[in-house]
Amino acid sequence: MKDETHSRDHVGSLERGLQVMEALARHPEGMTLTDMAAEAGLTRAGARRFLLTLTATGYAIQTGRLFTLSPRLLSVARTWLQGASLWTRAEPLLREVSTALNESCSAAVLSGEDVVYVARVAGRRILSVALNVGTRLPAWCTSMGRVLLSDLPTPELEAFLARSTIERRTAKSITSRKRIATEIATAARQGFAIVNEELELGLLSIAVPIRDRTGRIVAAINVSTQSARFSNAELESRALPKLRKAASAIEDFLAVQ
Repeated sequence: MKDETHSRDHVGSLERGLQVMEALARHPEGMTLTDMAAEAGLTRAGARRFLLTLTATGYAIQTGRLFTLSPRLLSVARTWLQGASLWTRAEPLLREVSTALNESCSAAVLSGEDVVYVARVAGRRILSVALNVGTRLPAWCTSMGRVLLSDLPTPELEAFLARSTIERRTAKSITSRKRIATEIATAARQGFAIVNEELELGLLSIAVPIRDRTGRIVAAINVSTQSARFSNAELESRALPKLRKAASAIEDFLAVQ
């Protein structure tokens, strides 16, 4: 019944029209009717109808025999981007990471001495406190915090660590400001940070940066799990590629804002 409903509600002509737009996007130099018919699997007459419809509605431009996409599609994308917050749009990307790993995936920004959660897709409960949007955690002992701090110039980082309240939270917490600075420098060099049981016993997390169009780190996303489930190397191997893919997609949103 579900397949029958899907078939009844599926608009094949719209699907083919979108395929035509995608083909034009892959060929910014322009395409002829013959080119489009071959690439989209259409007859010449079918390709002509789709292309002329796109031209009439302002989504394509015809120059002689060639058809190209117009800037109108970018205008539509900008309208959508401006209509919702970045983290509302990014949440499906975090959910994809969370689902693939069956673990929590979150995003945070730096605020004072803390990271502040701006998006979160929860997995299994791994902390003694609940984490939600707006939750604050100390930056110095969290994976997202170390990634965010890794972008600070050395004098600013030294000033940050000097004024931060650094106290042992677990037996594994690094409390030496010099060693914390070394860990942050490692995060800058590697492009990610792993923190294992420094914030809370049993908690292991890995984070990567989110950069704006100038290359500045403006946020971070992480995967957090139980340390009994993964070693550092296993978490890096499984989670890092997925986090970097999600980060790249979020940065694409930032690039067009």
